[in-house]
Amino acid sequence: MQDVQGSATAPVGLTLGSAPLDDAHGLRRDFGRRASVSGWVVAVGLLLFGVVWLANLAYTSLSPPVDSIEQLIWVRALEWGYYKHPPLPTWLIWLPVQLFGLSAWTSSVLGATLTLGSMGILWRLLTKLRGSLYATVALLAVLSVTYYNGRLYYYNHNIVLMLASTASAALCWQAYSTRQLRWWAGLGLALGLGALSKYQIAITVVSLLVFVVHQRAWRDPAHRLGLLVATLVALLVFAPHIEWLRRHDFEPIHYAFDTSLGIDLTLAHRLTWSIHWLVDQLLNRALPALLVLAAALYLPTKARRLLALRPAAAAAAPRGDPARALLLSWGVVPFVFMPLLGVLFGSDLQLQWGTAFLLFTVPAIMEAVPRRRWDRVDLGSTLKAFLAIQVLLLVLSVITSPRGPASLRDHHWRTFDSGELASLIAQPARDALGGPIRVLIGSTADAGALALQLPEHPVVLIDGIFDHSPWVDPGVLERCGAVQLGTMTEMTDATPVGPAFPGLAWRVVKPVAGAGLCPP
Repeated sequence: MQDVQGSATAPVGLTLGSAPLDDAHGLRRDFGRRASVSGWVVAVGLLLFGVVWLANLAYTSLSPPVDSIEQLIWVRALEWGYYKHPPLPTWLIWLPVQLFGLSAWTSSVLGATLTLGSMGILWRLLTKLRGSLYATVALLAVLSVTYYNGRLYYYNHNIVLMLASTASAALCWQAYSTRQLRWWAGLGLALGLGALSKYQIAITVVSLLVFVVHQRAWRDPAHRLGLLVATLVALLVFAPHIEWLRRHDFEPIHYAFDTSLGIDLTLAHRLTWSIHWLVDQLLNRALPALLVLAAALYLPTKARRLLALRPAAAAAAPRGDPARALLLSWGVVPFVFMPLLGVLFGSDLQLQWGTAFLLFTVPAIMEAVPRRRWDRVDLGSTLKAFLAIQVLLLVLSVITSPRGPASLRDHHWRTFDSGELASLIAQPARDALGGPIRVLIGSTADAGALALQLPEHPVVLIDGIFDHSPWVDPGVLERCGAVQLGTMTEMTDATPVGPAFPGLAWRVVKPVAGAGLCPP
């Protein structure tokens, strides 16, 4: 692993380890060498982090996240698009489902793998740009962002988009620094796959364009050709989905406009919500990360006291430092661009939209601090602060969950007891149908959670709409009937589930043909 600092010959004098006290530069170099972290150590650390948090989340959640349930519903039919989103996340979970089964654990492990994979890519990129000490401090801070610990078991389009966006940053740096066409083609592939994940890859494209403009990359013929190749590759990858959109009346685009735009909102309302969104991202989701960075900078350590004896001269950042430009482009642009969308176009900024981009905000913040201060960080003390924050977050997760004291429990989706729901409905429904439950009709959340609890793993007809559920064969519904979940106002002839599920009711939709035609 390459040291953060360059080599220098140390003069004779008092030493700590191998660096003389009268040579602050040499001392800093020595600490940089000691703090150098190998990729294997980071990989093992990420694995341990994943195991601990997945165990905690499995213990504290009575149902998997709704977004994960959605993917486990959609995976029953591989399409070039779905009524809400592009198809890549559903394709990616198909093979794990074939290997390990249709279960919450399958989606949780896949979600954690992709999230931690993004963290690994970020660490490697920062190691190239700023050295392993800087990269490791940034990684510890990023892992403290609540999107990446308390939601580690999420598997959705934002998680796949985060991987594509992070890979795009790494590939952009390779393409820019090497001027090799293959890296530009790789960047185009990452952007194309990102577009097949979620249309918000457009924000990453804006980050890329800001970087290119700032660095005046268009002046270099190799970069001009590279940008053209990246664009063509991205369009080639995305083209089949464009054709699917055309044949399906651009349904996901309509969904995005219907659920995310509030063009009729007043300017004051738009401004207020956009500020609220930004504050939530930086001072709520990222607050533990800021605490890790503060601990790295300000915790008193023996190393910092010794370095203070002879402060190192400030190392001026190179003029037009492209590494700094890259980190600021990916770390700042999304959190300027999205609030502007909210203010100018009335976009209803959803809080989870920061998932794919917030990890780069950490190095962007670090870039605002003189580089020499990160060279003086004591990694051991920073790690202790990180562990203390993680323990606090783990304890908070438990005490606010269904396993914690009743007075402290939250009312989030994880408290929905889908196992109890199955125990109340399953057998009476089978008796009424005269056979197994093959089809559930209802919302993604309620019906999807119930489907995962039933041994038959019935397909879900989302909101009773066949166009939204290409995995449902109308013939199966006719032969086997279905169980419908909803409210009493929606189904006047339904049966209330019980006091544990206020407002929720169910009924049986009888088979059109004889029940004997439904396979066991």
